[in-house]
Amino acid sequence: MKMTKPTLTLFALLIASTSFAQLPGKFKQKLPTSINKSSLSEEQIGKGLKEALTKGVKKAVDRLSKPDGFFKDLAIKILMPPDAKKVEDKLRAVGQGKKVDDAIESFNRAAEDASIQAKDIFIKAITSMTIQDAKKILSGKNDAATNFLKEKTRQELYNKFEPIIKASLDKVGATKHWETMMTSYNKIPFVKKVNPNLKEFVTNKAIDGIFAQIAKEEKEIRNNPKSRTTDLLKEVFAK
Repeated sequence: MKMTKPTLTLFALLIASTSFAQLPGKFKQKLPTSINKSSLSEEQIGKGLKEALTKGVKKAVDRLSKPDGFFKDLAIKILMPPDAKKVEDKLRAVGQGKKVDDAIESFNRAAEDASIQAKDIFIKAITSMTIQDAKKILSGKNDAATNFLKEKTRQELYNKFEPIIKASLDKVGATKHWETMMTSYNKIPFVKKVNPNLKEFVTNKAIDGIFAQIAKEEKEIRNNPKSRTTDLLKEVFAK
């Protein structure tokens, strides 16, 4: 059967691709990268996602670990534990609101003090990201990368943060303010005594705040081309 020119071209390409698959690795590495385009594209996706996440994480952590990073951000500011809301209301009602305000400020100072410790944990999780993880994140929702980090780092963050938060609570006076506030409340006649676990509460709220900030940074990189500051980020997210 006589083959037309297009058929011969297609046949030649099939033979070439079969032969390429059988070549030893050392020969493949010397061939033009365009032949291995799909692999290079996956590598670009992975590298771009890691670059974007690293950028977002560093920006988020740096912002939160500064003075007022938590305290002046109403979206993540740490307020009284739900179990202590009646304590707050009662103390404010009897003219002791200053004790409540001091306690709330000290919670946020402790979270700011501890936040810087999160950076290395996040970077380790980003470094371990696979090509499959990256592709799933890129095609996911605006918080897909944030959710990936939550799954990979939440428990480790808690384990790392808890002793730091405890030390920070002591350092910034939160423990003292909390004990003063609770003592004042529990002295009020006929009230049911309460004393929620402050360390656990502030630790979880600090971690929640960090993830909320990372989610904002992720959304910005996905939706605002101006936030893609390198050629690789522009190329990966443009797709």
